[in-house]
Amino acid sequence: MASPRLETYCCPNRDAATQLVMNFQPQVFCGVCIGSASASLLLTILQLLPKKGQSLRKMPKASSSSTILLLISVCDILGGSGVIFRSSVWLGFPSFVANISVANGTDVWPSVFCVGSAMWIQLFYSAGFWWLFCYAVDSYLVVRRSAGLSTIVLYHMMAWGLAVLLCVEGVALLYYPSISSCERGLEHAIPHYLTTYAPLLLVLVVNPVLFRRTVTAVASLLKGRQGIYTENERRLGTEIQMRFFKIMLVFIVCWSSNIINESLLFYLEMQPDINETPLKNIRNAALITWIIMGILNPMQGFLFTLAFYGWTGWRVDLKWQKREIPWESMSSSTVGDNDYPSPVNYPSNVHDSKKISSTDSQQTDEAISMLSEGNTSGDDRLTRSSPIYQGW
Repeated sequence: MASPRLETYCCPNRDAATQLVMNFQPQVFCGVCIGSASASLLLTILQLLPKKGQSLRKMPKASSSSTILLLISVCDILGGSGVIFRSSVWLGFPSFVANISVANGTDVWPSVFCVGSAMWIQLFYSAGFWWLFCYAVDSYLVVRRSAGLSTIVLYHMMAWGLAVLLCVEGVALLYYPSISSCERGLEHAIPHYLTTYAPLLLVLVVNPVLFRRTVTAVASLLKGRQGIYTENERRLGTEIQMRFFKIMLVFIVCWSSNIINESLLFYLEMQPDINETPLKNIRNAALITWIIMGILNPMQGFLFTLAFYGWTGWRVDLKWQKREIPWESMSSSTVGDNDYPSPVNYPSNVHDSKKISSTDSQQTDEAISMLSEGNTSGDDRLTRSSPIYQGW
């Protein structure tokens, strides 16, 4: 699981709230993390592998949206791998982990492991948050016809750059002046917690707004293409809206426990003695949400693939072939630049108007195709049956 408490625990003079959750049934907690992360990692990879029976058509060029969806899954896989590694060491080498709690110890490797594994987990889950934000921005810009493959470079700079910057900055402030002598006090811990939860809160607040505006813009595009809003267009718009809803539902389910847990622990830190009897219910709630975090955080990777692509099946095809893969399933009815027949000699004004109309139609089709790609059943079926794609 991903929590700023993992980095805080690396300080020998850690606060009592961090000590409470990290020392609560560590064997059980690590076992839960390993089980959840392992299941999510295997199922996520299974979802992304090509399957038997898929079309043998030539693989189309990936859009920026499909690339972002794949990168989100990659971040989840790498973050889950960090959870498995950290929890496995915690279970397999208890004497090694015990040296993390020794102040001014001579062995630096326990501290290196503690900080390195915690930063690995935070970095990739944080990068996944930024990529999810980029997906919402890209979806809106694609519909507004202001984005394309060239913007993926800017998304890389923002997602990886901000993830690394915030992670390093938060850890540097937390471990000042050194890991073995971290200064106590919220003035050092709060910046670290803010840099951890800033991208998470950004997705929770901004992504629903962008998704809603994208759905509204899609409806306008569908109406403008034919001048009417038929049942097929309505169903296609509903499918796109449902995909956005599933994405936010998975995100809220997997990470709401983190916000609740951190709020409870922060409240306990404000108390002079967290072991007082009136705080028993608060302590129990914090411990329960801590275990829930260990289950739900690593499962995000698999649940996201279900939201992105649906269930892709068990029949994996490991043969190396040029075949369409789930995250790039563009509509086959969309034609390339060189697929149009040679233009006839219309009068110049008629030819220009037809060219403009054809360009607008192609841009509309590409925008809808980018938003509906990845779903090999409902989205693709609706896309093909929609009048938008008739005549291509």
